[in-house]
Amino acid sequence: MLLRWEQKDLAEASGVSLPSIKRLETQPGPLSAQERTLSELRKALEKAGVQFIPENGGGAGVRLAKRAKRSK
Repeated sequence: MLLRWEQKDLAEASGVSLPSIKRLETQPGPLSAQERTLSELRKALEKAGVQFIPENGGGAGVRLAKRAKRSK
């Protein structure tokens, strides 16, 4: 729950339909969808601050980007 988004939030941010997101979440294993759908989901998550971490011996993953420190 990095972003604390509900499915409808991801649908709105990505332009992917809510039924499609619900269907993808019920599938076990790697996502099986059109490349455009996966790209739009990834772009929306990255815009919200999620960083995708490539395989590095410990497995692929995600994390939130570090926020810039505010100056006083």
